This record gives sequence, C-alpha cells and structure tokens, in this order.
Amino acid sequence: MLAHDYLTQRGGGERVALELARHFPDAPLITSVYEETTTFPEFAGRDVRPSVLNRWAVFRRDPRRAFALLAPVMSRMDVPRGVLLASSSGWAHGLRAHGPKVVYCHNPARWLYQPDDYFRALPRPVRRPLSAVLAPLRRWDRRAARTVDVYLANSTSVARRIEEAYGVRARVLHPPAGLDPRGAREPVPGVEPGFLLTVGRRRGYKNTSLVCEAVEQVPGARLVAVGGLPAGREWSERLTGVRDISDAQLRWLYANCSAVVAMSREDFGLSPVEGFAFGKPSVVLRAGGYLDSGLEGVATRFVDGEDAASLAAVLRDFDPADFDAEKVREHGERFSAASFGRALHQIVAEVSGGAAGPRPSA
Repeated sequence: MLAHDYLTQRGGGERVALELARHFPDAPLITSVYEETTTFPEFAGRDVRPSVLNRWAVFRRDPRRAFALLAPVMSRMDVPRGVLLASSSGWAHGLRAHGPKVVYCHNPARWLYQPDDYFRALPRPVRRPLSAVLAPLRRWDRRAARTVDVYLANSTSVARRIEEAYGVRARVLHPPAGLDPRGAREPVPGVEPGFLLTVGRRRGYKNTSLVCEAVEQVPGARLVAVGGLPAGREWSERLTGVRDISDAQLRWLYANCSAVVAMSREDFGLSPVEGFAFGKPSVVLRAGGYLDSGLEGVATRFVDGEDAASLAAVLRDFDPADFDAEKVREHGERFSAASFGRALHQIVAEVSGGAAGPRPSA
C-alpha cells in the first residue's frame, strides 16, 4: 500500500510518489484529495484512493483550504493490511496502518516546524495567532510519528529535522531525478536558448523573488521561472514566467538553459538534480538538500548569502563553459531511479520480516 499527502500539483513530492508507484505498480495509492487535471497524468493509470474530502472541488483546487480537516480525516482512513509506504511532508504519516509503516519524509511539516518560512508571505499580524492554532496539530503530528517503523529522509538536512521534531533517527535515501532526459522535448514559444532557469511553485520560501531581483542586477542575464514570476511588481523583459507546462517543454528548458538557479532552503531540491541529467550545472544556496546533491566546481556553484546581492555577485562571475557537461551528467547518475527502487524494495522486505520501530535519539 502506498500513500501521499495530496495529488493536486506537479511538484517534487508528487514526482517521488509517482516513482513509488512505478516501483510498486500493483499497490493502491491512498491520498487526501486527487485532481488528475493538475497533477502528473501518469497517476490516472493507477489505483488512486482519495479521502471523503475529494467530494468537494474547493479542496481539490487547493488542499490548504482543508487544513483543519486533513489530520482527522487521514487518521480515520481505512488502510488495508500489509506494509504501508507513505510519501509525506505533513499528513500521510498519520494514516492508521494495520502492518509495518515506512515513511519517506520530504520534511517534517513546514507549517508546524518552520512556520516563518512557510507563512512568510502572510502579514506579521496574521502570522502571530497561528502559533496557538498550530499547537494541537503539532501534538497530533508527533503522535503520528510514533506509529512509524522506519523513517527515510531525502537528505541529511531533513534527517536532522526529523530527529529534532520526533526524536527519531532516519535513514537517508536521496530521491531520484524524476524527469527522464530521454523523453520528448517541445520548445517553449518566445524563449531563446542560453537563459538561467529556476523551477518552483509559488511559495514564499522558494525565494523566486530573490532570484528575479538578482538576475535583474546582472547585465544581459535572462531568466525563465517555471511556476511563474512573483506577483506584486513589474519585472524586466529579460525575465519570463511560464506555468502549466508539459514535461516535454520542461525537458526543453533544462536542455537549453545555461544553468539551474535555486535559492530556497530546500528539503532536497529536485530541480538541480534534474538539470544534472541534462549536463547543466547549478547555482544554489549553500544550505539544505543542496549540500547533499551539489558538487562544488564539478556540477555546482554555491552562494553563501541568502540575498539578491550575493547571488548576483556569483552570477556575474559564472561561466557555464567552466563546467564539463559529461562530468555533470556523471555526478547526476548518483540519483538514479534504479538505485532508489532497489533501496526501497530492500527496506520493505526488511520490515515485512518484523522490524522494530524507529530508534529514539540518544
């Protein structure tokens, strides 16, 4: 049995959930809400079992509107006997399993343990009362964590957060690059090759505004922002926002960019890893999951400051010709789907034999 928090968007977590489904093709996939028109079309061929919340279109459009309902609904969902393998960053680890439970944790819930990052787009007076609202959810979340047999973290950074939040030592298993570079490619109208590329949903912690501001400080630099340009100001013509693109168009963007830029404190961060598969180097913040995936001088240039001026300084000095595309691809092979699948099957086999629960911290 598989599970994922919700299937309503095309993000890194959903790519991992799709990868789980590929490695366990006969396993049903439980989720809170499922909107097949806005997530990856490959889920349409799977046995997806959403919760009762799926009856309401308002929740399928934006699961955050069901915020107060997700914990109780997920806690009460019926899960068949057997191993439960859940992809989670907030809700799916609370499912009531009737057998061993393995959780692939993208991050302990940001809204509970990193609220300043998650809610940074909200006005400060609105953010203050949230702490009282979130306290009961933290208690639920920690109770849910105690029901897990094995925690898997997508990076060493997330493994530390899991230990801090739950007192559990997690195994680190890096996710695979979800986009196969061998697939079809389709040009994006109006975009000429040689641009910088940033990929991310419209969330404040993704720091897309920071990337845009930095690129505007670098004469001649161009940027394509998958997910769209941040609202609230006019950006120069050197910046292009694209939304709702196909995988074929995303492959074309990776293949024709000069580098992937990412400045968020990511749990893992798939976009630089996807870029590696196309031989493209990354310019990333020296933090979070990028410390696991990047390789300075071979595939990566790190940025030490989380501000537009620091990124702009690196971009002014950045030359993609300094990187060997083949060596970048070789580095990216560390994150293959095959090795990810072998590790998952081994872990599921271990817990099927009667593994103990997660080890508490010393």
